[in-house]
Amino acid sequence: MPTIVTLAQLIIALSIVIVWVFRFDNIVEEFKQYGLPDLVRNLVGAAKIALATLLVAGIWYPGLVLVPALLMAFLMLCAQVAHIKVRNPWHKYVPSLLLLLLSLFVAAFHAGLLAG
Repeated sequence: MPTIVTLAQLIIALSIVIVWVFRFDNIVEEFKQYGLPDLVRNLVGAAKIALATLLVAGIWYPGLVLVPALLMAFLMLCAQVAHIKVRNPWHKYVPSLLLLLLSLFVAAFHAGLLAG
């Protein structure tokens, strides 16, 4: 199980970097669609990149993982709410839903709720 959790942490972190660094133009358009200001977009992006970094560091320092995983899950839940608010098609919900579930899985493992 620890290998699967580590893989989940890497998938979350890599996904965040790809979306928030290499596909930032899409993020700009989405946040405009949601009616959120640039400051909120930038704060969310900085938070997600910082949390992704902590998830990767948590591979070597497991004590770092629980809080970032829960915070990432919260941000992904907020993304779901934003998609619902603007009535996006279902395929727009899928990436943040998968990251929400992965974040909860990682948090549950590091909280000791799942046997290793």
